[in-house]
Parts: sequence; C-alpha cells; structure tokens
Amino acid sequence: MQLRAPIALGSKIAPEILPDDVLVRTPDSIVWWAAPQRQVMFFGGGTEDAARLNGRLYPHPPLVFKVCRHELFVRALEHDARPNANTPLKTAPYWNTEGSRGLVCAGTMRIPQEVAANSISEWVTAFFSSSFTHPSGAVRLTSHPEGFAGLWLSLADCEARFPTEFLTDARQNLRQFVDTGEEQ
Repeated sequence: MQLRAPIALGSKIAPEILPDDVLVRTPDSIVWWAAPQRQVMFFGGGTEDAARLNGRLYPHPPLVFKVCRHELFVRALEHDARPNANTPLKTAPYWNTEGSRGLVCAGTMRIPQEVAANSISEWVTAFFSSSFTHPSGAVRLTSHPEGFAGLWLSLADCEARFPTEFLTDARQNLRQFVDTGEEQ
C-alpha cells in the first residue's frame, strides 16, 4: 500500500520552474517584478488628453505585478532592482488602476486563463494592450507638476527613462502588497 500526503482542497498547483522575476507563488496568486521597459499605450474615454496620448510609445518604471484569483494588481518601484519584503512600493501611474490597492480595472483587457509563471508575459501584454480610459479612486497617480496627462505627454515617444521621482508613495511595502487579497 502506497501512502500519500493529504492534499487540502484547492491548494494543489502543478510544479513549475520559477524564473528569476517571480517573487511569490501560492495556489491562488503569483507576484513578479518587471524591469523598466518601453511599451505602446492605448488611451480611450473620448477626452482630449486621451486622444493626445493614444497609441504612442512610452518608457515605464520598474513594476511589481500580482495576479490573485484572476484579478490583476500593479505597483511601481523607485529603483530597478529585485525588491525584497521591506521594499517600499510606489503607486503605479496608470489610469484604470485603483491607487490604494493597485487593483486594475480589467475594462478592455483580455484576461489570460492561467495564473502561472509561464503566463506572466500574457498578463503584461494584456495590461499594456488594454485601453486606459479613466482614473480609478482618489489616490494621486503622479506628483508631476502638470499632472497625469502632463507626465505622459512629456514621455511620449522619448528615449529617456521613466522619471521615478514623479511616482507617489503607495504607503505599502512588498510584504503588505503580497498579503493584500490573500486573506480573503
């Protein structure tokens, strides 16, 4: 007779080889960080600002993404380095992203089916391919003197790195970000 270890309902995940960018993996979530990159962004919502920003190439800060129960969350980092549990996080400077928790309003985003290390690039592509249409919540997304539109207009089609000095404090470290949503 072969003995098997008990498995708690809903806690089994397939074995994965985790890439270096994965920070946390649980049965319900995956958290990873992304180095600064350049991505085209799409803006909708019918405003003049959205029309001026739409379809242009932008530099982005280093980011921390979390998928928990098929919901996407995102935060920014001040420095381009793998964060640790105590690393302070910044508010991600994106419309459709609720500043207090970093929850992304899915809107036009095509949600990947998997929550796994091999689906990370799909989640990032889905985020940047969606249409950014509206601010979410009352948290200030940037400290840029010309506000949200001024920040992104200053970065449109430029080769410069994202100016992380304009990121606002999320009042959360990586450990707190990881734990938010896990307790539900």
